[in-house]
Amino acid sequence: MQEATVIKDANKKPKQKANGIAITAIILSIIAIICSTFVAFLACGVIVISPAYDDRSSFVQEFTPDGNSANFTEGSIAEVANRVSTSVVSIVTEVKTTSYNFFYGPTESTGEAAGTGFIVSKDGYVITNKHVVDNATKIYVVLDNGTICKDVKLVGTDPLNDVAYLKINGVEDLTPVTLGDSKTINIGEQVIAIGNALGQYQNTVTSGIISGAGRSLTATDSSYQNAETLTDMIQTDAAINAGNSGGPLVNAAGEVIGINTAVSTGNNIGFAIPISSVKGMLKTILETGEAKRAYAGVSYLAIDAATAVENDLDSTFGAYVSNVIKGSPAEKAGIKKDDIILAVDGIKIGASTSLGTLLGEHSINDTITLTILRDNERITVQLTLAEYSE
Repeated sequence: MQEATVIKDANKKPKQKANGIAITAIILSIIAIICSTFVAFLACGVIVISPAYDDRSSFVQEFTPDGNSANFTEGSIAEVANRVSTSVVSIVTEVKTTSYNFFYGPTESTGEAAGTGFIVSKDGYVITNKHVVDNATKIYVVLDNGTICKDVKLVGTDPLNDVAYLKINGVEDLTPVTLGDSKTINIGEQVIAIGNALGQYQNTVTSGIISGAGRSLTATDSSYQNAETLTDMIQTDAAINAGNSGGPLVNAAGEVIGINTAVSTGNNIGFAIPISSVKGMLKTILETGEAKRAYAGVSYLAIDAATAVENDLDSTFGAYVSNVIKGSPAEKAGIKKDDIILAVDGIKIGASTSLGTLLGEHSINDTITLTILRDNERITVQLTLAEYSE
């Protein structure tokens, strides 16, 4: 906007026309200030309009400050670690293994394995990794104060993730962790990892940053006989060692944002499952005691710039639907092969937030709104999640 200028003659009064220009300038300036304030408000994430297929696209969602915006200060790592450690447990299992000897045939032996978990309810529900309790004939939980809990039940496991849920029976006054929001993590954000390092150093604390998000990897156990593909993982340089599996990855506000799961041997790279991906199933367990997972019924490819070019897609973000399961909620909602799911309930699917994690926040019978790009046109679809079944 050009600025109106009034030139005054030293010996004459300004003409009426000049006064009119000055008044007009003042009015226009006030309007400009009001308009600029409104634009700034929109730019804060309330409403932003841009093409659906543009990676700069935003969706209508409310952003509020959370623990991922906090930073550690001098002495705060110790304070957060001490506070969260009261909710971190060591898990010891008895495992039967079968080996084959050429002369004697198959023989069974009993051994022990160790891992970590964290308390999520006062009455004893615990989250850990599924691989920590695989093939366990007995499970013991050791609390932070050294109490050994022997009456422990495996409630269930997540069929789509390396997560298991345990229940310590006969307790009612344990201290649960505070769950954070892994959807809002920031690369470079400071974190600590807590766990039973090497299976013998209980509640070891290491610190680092979030190095990346949305990572995919193939993880194997120590025998290299069992492998599992893990997706949408949080990458961290906070040291994660054998025995740390199932422990919490914690932000500077003391909130759990991930479940420590895997480590790249010798490279000081650790990986954690985003905590948001377990919230839906956890809610069902806490309410009903049953381990049931909600699902939508699509197979998809996570989109980035490279996959968009490779598959000639109209979007550089989202989930590209490669298959829709017959009779699934997705089919009933009208989702089609080659659709691109851009967002769930207005939350954009991006490099740090996958479709799987966003669905994992919900429970069976929850109805969600999917934003879909189909034939270069943005549409919305209502989908009601159903119980996952093999």
